[in-house]
Order: sequence, then C-alpha cells, then structure tokens
Amino acid sequence: MNPPTGLTPAHYNALQLSKPTAAHNPYDSTPNETLTLITAELAANAICHGHVSGRDFHVRLIQCTSTATTLLRIEVADTRTERCPSPETPTPPATDEETGRGLFLVSQLADRWCVAPRVGAPGKSVWAELEINHR
Repeated sequence: MNPPTGLTPAHYNALQLSKPTAAHNPYDSTPNETLTLITAELAANAICHGHVSGRDFHVRLIQCTSTATTLLRIEVADTRTERCPSPETPTPPATDEETGRGLFLVSQLADRWCVAPRVGAPGKSVWAELEINHR
C-alpha cells in the first residue's frame, strides 16, 4: 500500500506499526489515537532531525500488561548523535512558529519520555511511555 500524500514510506510504516500494539483498544479509542500521535511525532523527528545519509531509524513498540495497567513504550532510535533533544520539558513554541511542537506534544501526551544513548549502535533513542489503566 502506498502512503498517503505528504508521508514518507518510513513515516507511514511507523504509524501502521503502532496500531497492533494497542490491539485491545478500539482504533478510535483515546489510547490508540494517543499512541499513534506519539509514534508519528517521534518518527517525524527521527526523519527530520536524526537522518544520516545511508542510515535508517528504528521504531520499537513494547507492551507490558499487569492486572491493573498496560504500559506501552515507543522507542525511536536514529544514528545522529550531535542533534540530541534536551531532556528538559519542552516549552511550547510561539503561536506564529511553524515548527517546534513535536516534543512538546509528546511531553503533554505521554506519561513519561526521555532521551538515552542508543544501545549497541551509535546514536540516540527517544522513548515515550503511555500507561493505560484497566477498568
């Protein structure tokens, strides 16, 4: 399937990968929509700011479930080390700015997020966690 207009194949694939992780939540549920948005923002950042010619980025989705909660962790790793986002909570950009909202959105939607050195390869990993309480 071809990606919708405006999305690169890598960005589209990252969005599609996020869907099965929240399989126990309907596609139109808040947790699934939040997971998809967080994944899209982290993947877009890796494409726009973490790209190194000849290298790709990696998306890893982890689900840990207990009787009370489900923890969904999205990790996006790229090979660019010199462009590392600050671990501080991002501030919202000015209303007339066209960019700069990605990590601010992630910080507001995710329960936790962080930047860490990439394990086993050069680069960094930006991860975000979403905790879903069972009713």
